Amino acid sequence: MATTRITNGTERAVIENMLDRNREALIETVRGLSEVDARRRLVASLTTPISLLKHAAAAERIWFQRFWAELDESECDGYSNRDEGTFNVTDDESLADVIAEFERASTRSREIAARYELDDTKDFPGEGTVSLRWTLLAMIEEFARHAGHGDILREQIDHP
Repeated sequence: MATTRITNGTERAVIENMLDRNREALIETVRGLSEVDARRRLVASLTTPISLLKHAAAAERIWFQRFWAELDESECDGYSNRDEGTFNVTDDESLADVIAEFERASTRSREIAARYELDDTKDFPGEGTVSLRWTLLAMIEEFARHAGHGDILREQIDHP
């Protein structure tokens, strides 16, 4: 991984570093895959290697652009609804396109998060009062889980 692991430092530095490392881990699950293999459906759900990244980009937009920055859907840099549409990859999107989309969304998330303190909170219908700390930790959980899914899919692809 390119991001150096931080094991001691401020709470914020450690949390943000862990999130960045999980973002990178998710991207690593698709590196080197062909376009065909990136789209292979190996499970009953919409989960494919490429759709995991597409979903992660949407999660970045949902939590940081829509929730924290309070942007309208039209102001977001891609799909930002909380539904299965987050997994949809069009035929004209390449793996490189989707990696770049996720990286752009992650960069924008970092910029938005930098405006807030870890203890800042907002009310989120259905979730309750949510702090930035909770959001960052939830994204770590989300991306770690999906990197695990990606690892399993990659193992199935590389060693059928």
